[in-house]
Amino acid sequence: MLELSITILSSVTLDALRDYDVHMPKCFVTCITLFSTLLAIPHAFAQETYTLDEKTDTWVLTDRPEAGSSEAQLATASKQLALGNYQEALRISSIWIERNKHSDDYSLMGEAYIIHGDALFAQRYFYESLFDYEVVARDYYGTKAAITANEREFEIAKMFANGLHKLLWGMRIADATDEAEELFIRIQERLPRSPLAENAAMELADLYYRRKQMKLANDMYLIFVENYPQSLEIDKAKARLIYTRLATYRGPTFNDAGLFDARKELVQLRSTSPRLAKTVDSSALITRIDESLGQKALRTAQWYLKINNPIAAEYTIRRLIVEYKQTAASIEALEHLVPKILPQLPPIVMKEIGDFYDINQEALLGKIITSVEIPEDNE
Repeated sequence: MLELSITILSSVTLDALRDYDVHMPKCFVTCITLFSTLLAIPHAFAQETYTLDEKTDTWVLTDRPEAGSSEAQLATASKQLALGNYQEALRISSIWIERNKHSDDYSLMGEAYIIHGDALFAQRYFYESLFDYEVVARDYYGTKAAITANEREFEIAKMFANGLHKLLWGMRIADATDEAEELFIRIQERLPRSPLAENAAMELADLYYRRKQMKLANDMYLIFVENYPQSLEIDKAKARLIYTRLATYRGPTFNDAGLFDARKELVQLRSTSPRLAKTVDSSALITRIDESLGQKALRTAQWYLKINNPIAAEYTIRRLIVEYKQTAASIEALEHLVPKILPQLPPIVMKEIGDFYDINQEALLGKIITSVEIPEDNE
């Protein structure tokens, strides 16, 4: 006998799913393919095992649950599911769960709920199947069935996150992205640092990104970068982290912490990952950030001048020119604000300034617009 076994699986073939999902949008075909692959994982119990006979080249039944036992009854439900008789699998598993609800065999009970949920899923009752998977993931933590339940929830969450609606009044019209968000979070809490949690973290970040919830997306991409530095999607996460930080900046009158963080990330990216820096066009993004920061400094200087505080206004402009010299904000400040501010400054400040503005006006504007005489020391 060759040491090879096959099992009557509680699975749903892709062809059977297509029979039920003739009208399913094409964007969910990939999700269903993945889900049917997950369903092909054999259950730990309630199964018949066959072994290949090398002499006859046929599969021989070598192990089956004892007739009349709980395992045998559950094996029947599993077999009906594999054959595509979903309503029968649903009926048998429901009866089994009710009869054995006080049983101490967590492994079998967890499997029964998985079969029940799989039968619902196969009939496109995706949301309803989550109740079964959630029971297993929550109440049978640490079992193989719990891992399977989390995998099922992840695939359904992906479908919901990508636009599949829940049934409402017999029609698929109810938005389910909130459910997807909750499922992705639960999976990460239950299976921290696992490959499934890694995928859930990225899917959740992408969900926030698509919904333009940039603050939440930024937080999730940051968590992903910190928790999964070796991930194959680390470059995507780093790029999205920069984009979301830029997107959180709402203008010169608002907090600019996101811009500073994004600039820091871009500068670091140039040395640590030149290829990714080129992909995201780091030079152009840094220029854009510098322009935004320059405009904020210019707006601050204008406000100081408005409240009759020329010393603070001048100091802000000087810092603007030093830090963001090659920006439109620096040119505007030298051309329009500096001529208004210099005459209002006390001699001690003018002495500190020296020919700073003369030099920069000539360099950026090609001419010296306003030159104020610097007072000499009275000795």
